[in-house]
Amino acid sequence: MILEKYKSIYLSKQYYSSVTLALLTPFLMTACKPNPHPKNPHYEIKKPKVVHTPSKKSLEKMVKKLQGSPYVWAEEGPNNFDCSGFTYYMYGSMGINIPRVAREQAKTGKKIKMNELQYGDLIFFATSNHKHKITHVGMYLGDGWFTHASTVKHEVIYSNLFTSPYYKKRVRVCRRYLPASSTTVASASPWKTKKITAKTLKLPENVSDQQRKTMKKAIVLKTPIENIEQASAKGNFYVQVGSFVGQPKSGLLYSIARNGYRYKIIKFPKDGRSISKLLIGPYVTRPEAAEILQKVKQHIQKDAFIAEIR
Repeated sequence: MILEKYKSIYLSKQYYSSVTLALLTPFLMTACKPNPHPKNPHYEIKKPKVVHTPSKKSLEKMVKKLQGSPYVWAEEGPNNFDCSGFTYYMYGSMGINIPRVAREQAKTGKKIKMNELQYGDLIFFATSNHKHKITHVGMYLGDGWFTHASTVKHEVIYSNLFTSPYYKKRVRVCRRYLPASSTTVASASPWKTKKITAKTLKLPENVSDQQRKTMKKAIVLKTPIENIEQASAKGNFYVQVGSFVGQPKSGLLYSIARNGYRYKIIKFPKDGRSISKLLIGPYVTRPEAAEILQKVKQHIQKDAFIAEIR
């Protein structure tokens, strides 16, 4: 009896310890993450040490290492960054001096067109109410993808100009800083790659399985950037069923409708053919889309995934 009593007490303590730890974990994780907008920002510019030669390979190493780094206003590394501090740090680490803030970075370097973008080029955006005021910058990776210190996610992330019309319509200028001999990329024409893969991007280990899967399956087409459809005002999250040459099969569309879902087809020209991207939605929140995703995988398309369009 006594043994059973102490065993019961032990198990109870173990249970409550587990519950307490589970409840505290989110708070502990939040506490460890720096405030993205500190009360006393460090406005003194810290020039990065030159540790790399100017090349695409050097940029790839830094991109892989820095993904997921916290966004902190007025910081330029080596651990925290704001958007222009991120690009300033990467180029400064290769001995290429560029201005510290985005609006000044947008004035220097070689000006290029959207269809000339290559790995390492900088893309400048106007994200405020002023349509011509540069307020954000990211670095192009190829196939529509770019990396940037996000003011929304509060960390360094990947975004795509094809699936994020929010950024596409706010692009104002593109600049090239790498020496001409260092801008060779796998695809001579950045809009002509069929799809992007984790291997192409050299994704870092801290990318989630879902994000990695989404990146692997994101179909990136050689479409003029101005032809990409704008985001829906009803929500930014979709369940992408797939991409197809021509129109998706009527049986698939019927299956979607029969299960009570709304679908949307975005068409892209590719090699004289019409490519259709089939989306279910939109949904206002990611959890809402994730709930639908599980049902779609079970009843319609097991390879479906969530696509965010902004």
